[in-house]
Amino acid sequence: MQEILLQVVNIVLFIIRWLPTLMFVYFLMSWFPGARQSKIGRILGRIFEPILEPFRKIIPPIGMFDISSLIAYIVFQYAMRVLTTLIYNYIVPLLF
Repeated sequence: MQEILLQVVNIVLFIIRWLPTLMFVYFLMSWFPGARQSKIGRILGRIFEPILEPFRKIIPPIGMFDISSLIAYIVFQYAMRVLTTLIYNYIVPLLF
C-alpha cells in the first residue's frame, strides 16, 4: 500500500514540476499565429485559461502588453514550490 501511495505522490510531484514549464510554453504560443488553435494549444488553454482569467480581471493590459500572464506565472511558480515543499515535508514522511 505504501508503494502505491509513494507512486501517487511521485506522479503528483512530476506534474507539479512540469506545470510551470507548460504554462511558459502556452505563453510562447501566443507569439506564433495559429499556435493556440492547434490541438496542443487548445489542451493547454483548457488547463491554463481558468488560472489566468482572475489575473486578467485584476490587472489590465498596459498598452499592448498583458503583464497579467507574467504575474500569474510568478504566483503559479511560487504556489507550486510551496506545494512541493508541503508534500516533501508532511506527506512523504507519513509513508515511511
